[in-house]
Amino acid sequence: MRPGSSKTIPRAAHDAVRRRLLRGGIASALWPALAAHGDAADAFGPALRDIEEFTAGRVRPGDWIDADSIELVQDLVDPVLYQEVKQDRRRFFIQPAEHSLETLFPPYFLDATLRHQGRARFAADGNVVSDRGGHWPGGLPFPAATSGAEVIANLTLSWGRHDRALYAFPAVVIDAAGAQAYEYDFVWAEQQCAGLVHPDAPAAFLPGHDNELRRQSLWFTHTNDVRGSAFLSIWPYDQRRVPELFGYLPNLKRVRRFPANQRFEPYMPGLNLYLSDAWAAGDPMLTWGNYRIIHRGPYLASCHAQWRPGQANWAHPLVGGAGGISYFEVGKALVPEVIVVEAEPVAYPNAPVSRRRIYVDARNMNVLQAITYDRHGEMWKSFETGSGQRLAGTEAERCSDGRIEWSFNWLISHDIQANRVTRVLQAEQCRGNWRTRLDPELDLVSEFMTEQALRRMGN
Repeated sequence: MRPGSSKTIPRAAHDAVRRRLLRGGIASALWPALAAHGDAADAFGPALRDIEEFTAGRVRPGDWIDADSIELVQDLVDPVLYQEVKQDRRRFFIQPAEHSLETLFPPYFLDATLRHQGRARFAADGNVVSDRGGHWPGGLPFPAATSGAEVIANLTLSWGRHDRALYAFPAVVIDAAGAQAYEYDFVWAEQQCAGLVHPDAPAAFLPGHDNELRRQSLWFTHTNDVRGSAFLSIWPYDQRRVPELFGYLPNLKRVRRFPANQRFEPYMPGLNLYLSDAWAAGDPMLTWGNYRIIHRGPYLASCHAQWRPGQANWAHPLVGGAGGISYFEVGKALVPEVIVVEAEPVAYPNAPVSRRRIYVDARNMNVLQAITYDRHGEMWKSFETGSGQRLAGTEAERCSDGRIEWSFNWLISHDIQANRVTRVLQAEQCRGNWRTRLDPELDLVSEFMTEQALRRMGN
């Protein structure tokens, strides 16, 4: 409803929206239209491009969706968001939709996707290779994905869609009573070893790391009891193999190797986040299986204008929960087509997970939401993201050739069963004087991604 209104949306309005949804069609030639025209608008009818058109004027950009109005868009949200708004006082506002291709990708990753389109194949062992038989050279391998395996390959082969990244993460855990239970700051670093897309990269693959897909590390800078704890994951290109996982624990003063099932345990006490959750593709794609597309249709998502450089440390307002601080208060725009994929953890017999349901924007194959189900098949926790261009009014963050950067900006993980929420902000900086940097001119491997580096960072 519009700001200041207290009128409850009648059931008839919801029924009208549902009828409109069911008779609407989804375009089948999305990526060709995007690649040819640089814009997704022509691939969809008016009702899938504009929330006002879709709802016959009942919902417009600038309107707030709260417990009184969520029924009006129930068919456009996932069950976790619906529950948060209906039962936990969360609200969000409606943003205008954007369909330009350049607003949906980091520039160099988009260049590589267009340059290499049509060249990806699945080898006999299930790994993605180029048409010449070697490792995938970069960008989305399957931008026009038609199968669950193609969708997950798009997510897995490049998480952050930059060759290198350092993310400064303040994280807060809110308990069931709506109070802050834990607070952590940590740095997350990624180095692509295959599929490099930056024009300054010496090749499509990182020299000396021919058989690796990526290296990823994280280290905690706050609170004092966990500061210096650091972890390193080394991913083989072969997606049948579980990554090596190392950790430095300050109280033990040594680096130790962790078993595969550590991927399903929280980084630190209280956090809802596991290594398996990262980008909704935190495990090699061939250690999960039975991928299947279960739905395609319109969806409301935080996929534009999520960067807030005018606010201290890029923070968002807070809303919802008993204390009013459980969730980021953000905007959501109409995505014409989301692809919902389900998968099961076939290589992890002791995993506490039975399946995961992943919501992916069909325009750029970016994860919007993931819902994990426990061993009994009950909905357990979510992994919701906000992303978009680094553009806000006259402020912009640009890549080396002057084009506007793109990244994810925040995530919310909600343990529905315990009603515990973890908020993670991609901030300008976190404690320890670490700053977020996309494609920094640093040797991330030698600085942060070896066993020696873990020891050094922990001391």
